[in-house]
Amino acid sequence: AAGMFLRLLSDIQWRAAHPRWRRMTGSRRSTSTTAEPHQLSLPAQAQVVICGGGIMGTSVAYHLSKMGFKDIVLLEQGRLAAGTTRFCAGIVSTARPVSIELKMAHYSNKLYQQLEQETGVQTGYMKTGSISLAQTQDRLISLKRIASSLNVMGIPCEIISPKKVSQLHPLINIHDLVGAMYVPEDALVSSANVSLALATAASRNGVQIHERTSVSHVTIQKGRVTGVETDRGRIQCEYFVNCAGQWAYELGHSGEEPVHIPVHACEHFYLLTHPLQEPLSSSLPTIVDPDGRIYIRNWQGGILSGGFEKNPKPLFTEGRNQLEIQNLQEDWDHFGPLLSALLRRMPGLEALQIMQLVNCPESFTPDMRCIMGESPTARGYFVLAGMNSAGISYGGGAGKYLAEWIVNGYPSENVWPLDLKRFGTLQSSRTFLRHRVMEVMPLMYDLKVPRWDFQTGRQLRTSPLYDRLDAQGARWMEKHGFERVKYFVPPGSDLLDLDHSKTFYKPDWFDIVGAEVKCCKEAVCVIDMSSFTKFEISSTGDQALENLQYLFSNDLDVPVGHVVHTGMLNEKGGYENDCSIARLSKRSFFMISPTDQQVHCWAWLKSRLPDDSNLVLEDVTWKYTALNLIGPRAVDVLSELSYAPMTAEHFPSLFCKEMSVGYANGIRVMSITHTGEPGFVLYIPIEYALHVYNEVMNMGQKYGIRNAGYYALRSLRIEKFFAFWGQDLDAFTTPMECGREFQVKLDKGMEFLGQEVLLEQKQNGVYKRFTMFILEDHDTDMDLWPWWGEPIFRNGRYVGKTTSSAYSYTLERHVCLGFVHHFDEQTGEELVVTTDFINQGEYEIDIAGQRFQAKAKLYPFSSLFAQRRRKDDVELSGYQRE
Repeated sequence: AAGMFLRLLSDIQWRAAHPRWRRMTGSRRSTSTTAEPHQLSLPAQAQVVICGGGIMGTSVAYHLSKMGFKDIVLLEQGRLAAGTTRFCAGIVSTARPVSIELKMAHYSNKLYQQLEQETGVQTGYMKTGSISLAQTQDRLISLKRIASSLNVMGIPCEIISPKKVSQLHPLINIHDLVGAMYVPEDALVSSANVSLALATAASRNGVQIHERTSVSHVTIQKGRVTGVETDRGRIQCEYFVNCAGQWAYELGHSGEEPVHIPVHACEHFYLLTHPLQEPLSSSLPTIVDPDGRIYIRNWQGGILSGGFEKNPKPLFTEGRNQLEIQNLQEDWDHFGPLLSALLRRMPGLEALQIMQLVNCPESFTPDMRCIMGESPTARGYFVLAGMNSAGISYGGGAGKYLAEWIVNGYPSENVWPLDLKRFGTLQSSRTFLRHRVMEVMPLMYDLKVPRWDFQTGRQLRTSPLYDRLDAQGARWMEKHGFERVKYFVPPGSDLLDLDHSKTFYKPDWFDIVGAEVKCCKEAVCVIDMSSFTKFEISSTGDQALENLQYLFSNDLDVPVGHVVHTGMLNEKGGYENDCSIARLSKRSFFMISPTDQQVHCWAWLKSRLPDDSNLVLEDVTWKYTALNLIGPRAVDVLSELSYAPMTAEHFPSLFCKEMSVGYANGIRVMSITHTGEPGFVLYIPIEYALHVYNEVMNMGQKYGIRNAGYYALRSLRIEKFFAFWGQDLDAFTTPMECGREFQVKLDKGMEFLGQEVLLEQKQNGVYKRFTMFILEDHDTDMDLWPWWGEPIFRNGRYVGKTTSSAYSYTLERHVCLGFVHHFDEQTGEELVVTTDFINQGEYEIDIAGQRFQAKAKLYPFSSLFAQRRRKDDVELSGYQRE
């Protein structure tokens, strides 16, 4: 069966391409006239060694060679394109909900279109278009949201009626459809041949390709890649790229210093049929029927149809060692529900002759997004793997971004959603991965509404207060493996309803969060924020201060006890991190960062701080529980518990002091809440956490204290125009573009990273501006809600996207935050965005194709609903962290 299948899918093209490929590689190597490339001896050294000859490895080699790298070696343990790439269904689809994935797929499509002409290798590229079907209104809304994103990127796309579906694909049963999305430029390819075409072009550009060569491990010295050990000798190299697909995890763990790459395989089934009596036209659109969990494409006059079943079968949890993936066992019982869905969607297929049920492994990741980037522990070790069954769609774009990363030190787009450093070691447990991919694979086609959470692999990292909060009705979400409270369900509420309130409209938690927000503004609330990343940097002399002054844009040479909001910027002036730093003593600093910065920020600092035994960087995240006391009565609660005056005269804003609270000593209290509201954050040594929490709650009873969660926090920070890193701020956003000039000290007397770019922006202006929008004609009860990623229109022209949004209970309106660009109407060239440009436009926000009027502001709205004195607004400058 395995042999038959290998002939089925691409052997005809393979044999056509391969002799030519072998002749070409043989003839272009001056070292040998052998026709078999794998018989050439390995070079002793190379600049880059790529492991894996599938679509990812060949794409990285192709793009690196295009960018001028000459000394590249690609190693493949079997034959080129003989892994998952060979079994791939070959559908190139741009309809992706995550912006960066959409861009990768769009680039891939354009690349494959001209690849045959460039290389002479037939790739089977055929522009067929795709139709995504909706059986429910919620599914149609999710398609409309994707369609809005595609349209503003210039990718043709339309929402069509069921009737139009049957005109485009007459065999489709449309009786249960409410609509569909048609993307006419989506395509089909032979994935193995695309891989061979990329390899052919790379080889012409000087890349050496060696088949039947296995990498045993990568050698790392002093935290840097130095070489690769193979079954045919050692290659010294500067860069190693792990494109090993299913084998990426094992390869990462094979060396003395493991590189954690959280991927796990599942069996993926699809059906091949003989040609129909009237063979299907090769230009028929591909059908995606997510509610039926299947996709259908034409295949040589017949059909290729697979899907993502509800009960997937994980594979190789114990590891694996076979070289080329052989066809696994057919399992008709398992495929049954998908076959039923296919026959419901195409009833005319009853008499069809089935040729084969193909079962091949696909790699999935813990969050359904692929993995790329440099290892946090080994410089020069890059990864591109875990494509979640979209390898051919992402192959071109992902290879391009990774090549840019290696050549320039950073890619040309913000790829943080895909960065390996979004994961820590905790996501690489085999048990965790096995359980999570069983949830991830069905989720590929499940309807995902805003604020959905994974159910598996939970309660991994918890605060010491978890059980206490859970007993009080906490509802949990997870960030970087850490459990955090969304909101608290009051006693007597219908709990079941809330757990199942999944909607694009007004959610069931609306009033609950409203009550928590009200309490933050009028009394006092407690939010457990223990998930914050917490580092301590100390030194014997001035080394800590000197190094931090270079790495951070604000002036950290402040009196002991002061807290500074600052960006950790890159060479381009963009935010690598956004944090608060307290000066604990002359020589030690306490740094608070967002939860998902734990791996990224550590790697960034480690690679830029000198290797000096007198300078110590310590991760103390687990040592402290953080309690955020928000509200006007927080002062009363704390002063009664500590017998110390906490008013502004004694404890000014942005101040940090070690105090005792209740019986507990050594608690770091900071006058900052990350929301713009008055209050304090208590950093409590973990063994005192329960005691301090109980004391705070008991003392606070008379002040109306209550628990609150992150949804209340989000509403407060967004109405105060606070940006947070990872959603509003990223490595391509500078302080000048989001109104944070006051957190940059250009004249602090010494150079800092990113300073040149900021000086230039100060002089010449910026090309995008962070702007706040209030929706005007939007009915909170009846209309679709904005969540994030909605297109922004100014005077009818697209100018940017929202990055986050929330309902403001104070303004009783929705508030969206986002960036506005200024494009020249004739040339499309980016122009400087001035204050006048922002203030003089008429704005609309597009929510799933429907536009709502919005008012734009460049300053916090707090000044509209509370005429505060400027000195009280100091904390408006505060950075919100999620």
